[in-house]
Amino acid sequence: MHKVIRSIVIAGLSMPLFLAAQTASNVTLPQDKGPNSINVSAYPAEQQKGYKVFADKCAKCHTIARPINTMMTKEEWSRYVKRMMHKPNSGIGDSQGKTIYDFLAYDQESRKDKNPSAFFKSLSDEEIEKLKAQQH
Repeated sequence: MHKVIRSIVIAGLSMPLFLAAQTASNVTLPQDKGPNSINVSAYPAEQQKGYKVFADKCAKCHTIARPINTMMTKEEWSRYVKRMMHKPNSGIGDSQGKTIYDFLAYDQESRKDKNPSAFFKSLSDEEIEKLKAQQH
């Protein structure tokens, strides 16, 4: 019993260190250097509200410029949002995840798909690891 309690305490104490290490090792992607906001005043009211949820939640873990300047298909956005929902401390519940996905899908179709050369394709995990190695 003591081993179980000790393991839980050690895990609980080491989790903040693990999360801090993840944050400290974040890499700067090309997308991070682009614009960090979108003028959504012409978007439908529902999408304007979605933008606020998106900006609030997504900026907790990375620059908001990253998703603003990235091209993805609807399927890729769906997978990406689900992946982010499962990150520690994302605070993104199912309802908020759907709101964020709906906003990203709308923005992709209404803004990015009209001028794809102005945006970056998403990078694979391997490409991100290469950038990390170059930046450290």
